[in-house]
Amino acid sequence: MSQRLENKIALVTGAGAGIGEATSRRFAEEGATVIVTDMDGDAVERVVADITAAGGRADGRVQDVTDEQGWDSLVDAIVAEYGALHVLVNNAGIALPANVEDATLADWRKVQAVNVEGVFMGCRAAIRAMKSCGGSIINISSIEGIVGEPNTAAYNTSKGGVRIFTKSTALHCAKQGYPIRVNSVHPGFILTAMVEQGLASMPEDVSQEMLERLDREIPLQRMGEPLDIANGCLFLASEEAKYMTGSELIIDGGYTCH
Repeated sequence: MSQRLENKIALVTGAGAGIGEATSRRFAEEGATVIVTDMDGDAVERVVADITAAGGRADGRVQDVTDEQGWDSLVDAIVAEYGALHVLVNNAGIALPANVEDATLADWRKVQAVNVEGVFMGCRAAIRAMKSCGGSIINISSIEGIVGEPNTAAYNTSKGGVRIFTKSTALHCAKQGYPIRVNSVHPGFILTAMVEQGLASMPEDVSQEMLERLDREIPLQRMGEPLDIANGCLFLASEEAKYMTGSELIIDGGYTCH
C-alpha cells in the first residue's frame, strides 16, 4: 500500500453501504483513520469491524445529516479526540423518483434537506475545523446534477445544487486564504445495493428494458462499481489533487459525453 492518506483523519457520511462504504474502506487502506457515519447503526458497526479486521483504523457514529446541532457536535468530537479533521466526504443522499407533476412538496423538501442542506452544514462545520490544519472536502453530486432526467425532478435539483454550491464554497475558501480544497464528484449509474433493490422492485420487463437502455447509452456498456467512485474520492483527498478546487470529477463510463 502507498499510504496516500497516512495520518489523515477522514469523515465519510452515508458510509453504511455503497459508495460511502467503498470510500471508507479505500481511505483506510491508504492509511487514514476513517470516521464512518450513517443513519443505520448496524451498518456502521459492520463497516467499522471489517475495516479494523483488515488492519485499518475506523470509528463509527450514527448520524442524521439534516441535524444542524449534530453536525457541530460530531466535528467538535472528532477534533477533540483525534486532533484534527483533514478530509470530509459528503456522501449521504436519498432519491425519491417523481416527475415535476407527481412530486409532493413533502418529498421535495425531504430530498433537499438531505442532499443539499446536509452538504451545506457538513461543509460549514468542516471548514471551521480545517482552517488551521488544511483539508479536502469532497461533495458527492451526480451526473444528474449536470444532465436532466424526467422522473427525478427533486434529485436533479438537489445534485445540481451540490455542484454549484461546491464551486461557491471553493471560491470562498480560496479568497479567505484557507488551505482547504473543495471539489465535487459526479457518479454515473453505479451498481449499489440501492440500485439493485430498485431494479428488483420493478416489473421484470421494465427493469430489463432499463438495463438494455443503459448498455446502449453508456459508452463503456456497463454500470460502474462503488470502488470506481471511491478511487476518485481517494485522488481528491490526496496530495495528488493539491491544485484542484472547485472542480467536477465525472466518473460515468462516458454517459455524459453524448
